[in-house]
Amino acid sequence: MRVLFVSRDLSGGDLCYRLKQEGHDVKLFIRDKDQRQNLEGMVTKTDDWKRELKWVGKAGLVVFDSTGYGRDQDRLRAQGYSVVGGCELGDKLEDDRAFGEKILSECGIATIPSKSFRSLDEAIAFVKKNRGEWVVKQNGHVSKIFNYVGHMEDGSDVIEILKSYKRNNRKDSRHVELQQRIRGVEIGVARYFNGNDWVGPIEMNIEHKSLCAGGLGPKTYEMGTLIWYDDREDNVLFQMTLKKLGDYLKAIGFRGDIDVNCIVNESGIFPLELTARFGFPSTQLQSTLNISSWGEFLKAVSDGKRYSLRYKREYGIVVLIAVPPFPYMAVSKKYSLQNVGISFREKLTRDEQDRIHYEEVSVRKNGVLYISGKSGFVLHASGTGKTVEDARKEVYSLVDKIVIPKKFYRTDIGEKFLKQERALLEKWGYLPSEKN
Repeated sequence: MRVLFVSRDLSGGDLCYRLKQEGHDVKLFIRDKDQRQNLEGMVTKTDDWKRELKWVGKAGLVVFDSTGYGRDQDRLRAQGYSVVGGCELGDKLEDDRAFGEKILSECGIATIPSKSFRSLDEAIAFVKKNRGEWVVKQNGHVSKIFNYVGHMEDGSDVIEILKSYKRNNRKDSRHVELQQRIRGVEIGVARYFNGNDWVGPIEMNIEHKSLCAGGLGPKTYEMGTLIWYDDREDNVLFQMTLKKLGDYLKAIGFRGDIDVNCIVNESGIFPLELTARFGFPSTQLQSTLNISSWGEFLKAVSDGKRYSLRYKREYGIVVLIAVPPFPYMAVSKKYSLQNVGISFREKLTRDEQDRIHYEEVSVRKNGVLYISGKSGFVLHASGTGKTVEDARKEVYSLVDKIVIPKKFYRTDIGEKFLKQERALLEKWGYLPSEKN
């Protein structure tokens, strides 16, 4: 099958590479100029995705890995192309937080009190009048390092953060949203939608967004994730969140993966945000958990068909391996390790090779892998197991075999779930007891 893969910032690069490995004829377009040098020698590139529409044809598949192309997706579907990844109003669900919260509320899903601001002065004045713990978030795709979770009951730390953004005069951090902080366990619920109904199992995920172990340091795009699949349609978290969005997703013609990230506690389920596209690095981990072909599955989703996805009934963990200047890539690219080679302590098995997910990586003519990007967002490693402990052992064994100068990663992915969160989720009735 011919596959045209349209990427904004190469967040879906691994998925594109997997489709190529399955034997599909793949062409990749990358909009972000800083990412175009990645995956050289690994996939075929194009500098104009619209020019390739005749090539991919109505029998092929067009994949969009991010938001920002919703209008194009809707237009292509109307012309008879098979398209997966989202739609125009799906983009708005994620990129416009106020709109997303409005739709959640209209679908009968409780939302956390929040307020959007067009200027930092307005946000600062609001916190001064409404003291408390607030979460600072950004609309769209502003770097996650600008997000902040308040800890002071008088809101003083949030005010200081907002003032720092103002002093630095950062245009991309002016439009903020303040969301009331609610304590509990943060957990995501995701599933694919084919324009008519849900396809495949429910995906449960625990993200690890902070740079350092223990949840310390700045927020990042995500340092690692714990995932498992659930095929129980009576899953409480799914029934109380995504399930209620089904009619709306059908009305807007959404076809792709959608995730709702929530805070849950003994009082209820409180959605934080919607991700109306492929999730990353969750998609990388799906590649490890899924047994079925990506091409077959995505073609079914794009064409509005049902599909019985075969998958491992195990826990999966994915870990980001990064190098400087990540996560401050926009500020400190002079510290980039671009063109540095990647080595391995020992020859990897075929399974281990399959559990490495390349991001800012290319291959030289002699077959040697190297860092081809400047941001430090190099690659992911994944592992699975019957228990979370087993999944942790497998992924970190692989991480240890990957030699990259100045590499760093979080060592505690899945630990908090083991020590604390799973017991709470079982106690509150959101997960069945593992004893059952």
